[in-house]
Amino acid sequence: MEIKPTVVMMGLGYIGLPTAALIASKGLNVTGVDISQHVVDTINQGKIHIVEPELDGLVHYVVKEGYLKAATKPIMANVYLIAVPTPFKDNHVPDLSYVESAVKNIIPTLQKGALVILESTSPVGTTHKIQELIFKERPDLKGEIFIAYCPERVLPGNVIYELEQNDRAIGGIDDESTEKAVWFYKHFVKGELHKTNSQTAEMCKLVENSSRDVQIAFANELSMICDKANINVWELIRLANKHPRVNILQPGTGVGGHCIAVDPWFIVSEFPEESKIIRSAREINNYKTEWAIEKVKNTALQFKIEHGRDAVIACMGLAFKPNIDDLRESPALRVSQQLDADGFNVLFVEPNLNSHDQFKLTSLTEAKKTCDIMVFLVAHKEFKGLNGEIQMQVLDFCGIINK
Repeated sequence: MEIKPTVVMMGLGYIGLPTAALIASKGLNVTGVDISQHVVDTINQGKIHIVEPELDGLVHYVVKEGYLKAATKPIMANVYLIAVPTPFKDNHVPDLSYVESAVKNIIPTLQKGALVILESTSPVGTTHKIQELIFKERPDLKGEIFIAYCPERVLPGNVIYELEQNDRAIGGIDDESTEKAVWFYKHFVKGELHKTNSQTAEMCKLVENSSRDVQIAFANELSMICDKANINVWELIRLANKHPRVNILQPGTGVGGHCIAVDPWFIVSEFPEESKIIRSAREINNYKTEWAIEKVKNTALQFKIEHGRDAVIACMGLAFKPNIDDLRESPALRVSQQLDADGFNVLFVEPNLNSHDQFKLTSLTEAKKTCDIMVFLVAHKEFKGLNGEIQMQVLDFCGIINK
């Protein structure tokens, strides 16, 4: 019988925790490592610090059974997964300090035969940089360990299912590393595992999200054109999509989240000359958010002229996409906060959150009763039945009224 590998997961956020819990649910011993003591304590009590369907039950189970433990420092293991954030410094230059710090933390515990896998979104060449970092401090490990890159492809709100079912691209720094990583992922992934090299796997992740970004930019650009031409963009897209080879996406308030709004910049920062469409798409999607802010302001100023008082504006939805609580890089949040900062009377409505430390949340019922202008920023399911009962002025940036 094969001995099951022991695993260390560096980073217990939106990707790290679900992945660690899924691996642990297959009977592998996992140590989840996070710099936040609060996160570590929460998980060790069998609870979770993020909202993700099915995750709380899974974490509770694997912690109770002893398969998942959280800690602030790594221990010796057979496999090390790195799923820490890769944010940006100024000018959209990727900040690899979290990845480097995670690698430095595991170096002392590495032994012969260990497998190190980077899952964090990273610029092309990062896996080779990790190799250099490790061998610089531990030349004794040259030719003795395996290093690979394997990006996740999951949708917040459906993470557990997608971690298990989606195909993965797996790229090692050499063929042995690729094989070893494939062997490891077979323990918990049912999707197909596609072998490649680390640079291709790194680029693959960036290209997937850039492709979505470019398609969304087309829809967002259309929405601004249609607004000017007095055409209902939702109806237009529905009709255009009747063409057998056309599939235009739905426009929105902009693009948010930690992937599509971020990953294209990794390509742009490395290949500034070549990435013309990718950069353009990013700029269009960012501009759409500013455009939405101006649209709301103009409507509010018009209201004031007509009624002689300030409008109460209900910002419907703050998350970066429908039916989740994640506010990272959210264009809806940007619109709401900007209006608030500019002195408009804003109600923050987000049915997926109970409270927030930066602003007071208003319930859906309260918003319907008190607002003058209802601004739909995110197509949450709770908003879908409102059509018949809206008496106030409506601005719809996410097509909810046409759904």
